[in-house]
Amino acid sequence: MAQVQRMSRLMVKTLRDDPADAETLSHKLLVRAGYVRRNSAGIWTWLPLGKKVLDNISRVVREEMDAIGAQEVLLPALLPKEPYEASARWEEYGDLLFRLKDRKGGEYLLGPTHEEIFTLVVKDQVASYKDLPVMLYQIQTKYRDEARPRSGVLRGREFQMKDSYSFDTTDEGLAESYALHRAAYQKIFARLGLDYRIVSAVSGAMGGSASEEFLAPAAAGEDTFVDCPSCDYAANTEAVTFALKPVDGSGVGPVEELDTPDTPTIETLAEHLGVPASATLKNLLVKVDGEIVAVGVPGNREVDLGKLGEHLAPAAVELVTAEDFEGRGDLVRGYVGPQGLEKVRYIADPRVAPGTAWITGANKVNTHAKNVVAGRDFEVDDYLDVVVVEEGDPCPKCGTGLKLDRAIEIGHIFQLGRKYADTFQLDVLGQQGKPVRVTMGSYGIGVSRAVAALAEQSADEQGLCWPKEIAPADVHVVAAGKALQTELALDVSEKLGAAGVRVLVDDRAGVSPGVKFTDAELIGVPKILVAGRRSAEGVLELKDRRTGEREELTVDEAIARLAAE
Repeated sequence: MAQVQRMSRLMVKTLRDDPADAETLSHKLLVRAGYVRRNSAGIWTWLPLGKKVLDNISRVVREEMDAIGAQEVLLPALLPKEPYEASARWEEYGDLLFRLKDRKGGEYLLGPTHEEIFTLVVKDQVASYKDLPVMLYQIQTKYRDEARPRSGVLRGREFQMKDSYSFDTTDEGLAESYALHRAAYQKIFARLGLDYRIVSAVSGAMGGSASEEFLAPAAAGEDTFVDCPSCDYAANTEAVTFALKPVDGSGVGPVEELDTPDTPTIETLAEHLGVPASATLKNLLVKVDGEIVAVGVPGNREVDLGKLGEHLAPAAVELVTAEDFEGRGDLVRGYVGPQGLEKVRYIADPRVAPGTAWITGANKVNTHAKNVVAGRDFEVDDYLDVVVVEEGDPCPKCGTGLKLDRAIEIGHIFQLGRKYADTFQLDVLGQQGKPVRVTMGSYGIGVSRAVAALAEQSADEQGLCWPKEIAPADVHVVAAGKALQTELALDVSEKLGAAGVRVLVDDRAGVSPGVKFTDAELIGVPKILVAGRRSAEGVLELKDRRTGEREELTVDEAIARLAAE
């Protein structure tokens, strides 16, 4: 017997107009359809319809995690400071952490993620290689103090997440656990009806080596990824690489200084000399843990500070200020060139390859230099991919021009390795009778974000349009007004429930058929069954919410059709 939910008893308030602060489609529709309600910036209440969708996603996640042998646990959200201090993430997370003190002055945080705590749990519970491998997971509320929470439940300060962790004694075992999770995620997102891409990614504050994201393409997405139209390459823009290709610079003449008054920017320099910006070398100065570092990229490209930060983590990266030039004769603002820097680490994008020649600053006011050759006139300390990726950049795999797209991150998997095991000395007794350091994987799914992603991908002009697996009901029965129609709608709803079909029935008195039909479209249940003008004949109209296809069926036919789907 499936649930039959009467709208006359359901706490739901639909809205005709979009919320004033809503920017994304999912934000507008989830509020208008009565699925969520805003409490304050980034904090949301899940109303009955929304909670059903959230629970259905959680159910799918649980079923697929259980299927690969993962075991569910529930860890606290209120966590002590010490484990995060030991891993350095107490500082690395910065303002994103919700920090608090108890009445005795003890410091705590609201968990943004639980690598440290899971590691300590396994350290306490596991002693031998015979106890491994083990995979643990939880579905729990996480907390991050977002500076600008927006887009409804897409970017909140409190959100639902599935995080799981694998523990193995060998790298080969970790690879197997990673592969199991990867396959499980593919099944989960397929069942949820999400269009998604698996892309190469960077690990960020999570740490570790191998990392992939599961992205749901959507206009409201806050992630940008690249997709190759000719091969299977796809990556987060922060993970895109460019091959270092040295060239023969032996034919380039000697360095020449150029009089370039009032040209402190690439734009003014290129215009003054009549050259393309790509012929110039841009040198951005940053501070890395307080030390000045120069970053060289072609003049027509921008430095991706996020990428740079990922490469240099956990070091703090910030732009220099005017005060940093004081007392530094080798640093001339607007005219910096790598060939005259003193005791400054020089990082360059691979496009500044050995043998390439550039027009760049001469480290003198109103002066630039040409024929400055990488590897001849200056040395690069480190080559790092640091430019902002642009449409048409070559695919690292096949060379075809890449395409850029927006997406919502719905999952992320990491091969953490031994980062946290080293921090907490997570060892087990190995087969040879000696301690073996455990290796870990970390795997996340944004459960509440998946609700928004599905809304973004499946909605149309009329409203939400849920896949059956996660919809709040299988069929929305609408009584089109009169007593006879309401009686038939309730009767068929009870029979559908007895046949195992989840039913939402609109039996509200005093509500016009037009409002009921509009709400049915807005709420987005996959099938709409209408008790209308032919109710006296026992004939109903069945509408497919996604395709709009309609057909008339008898009560028995409708029950048989819906029960079989």
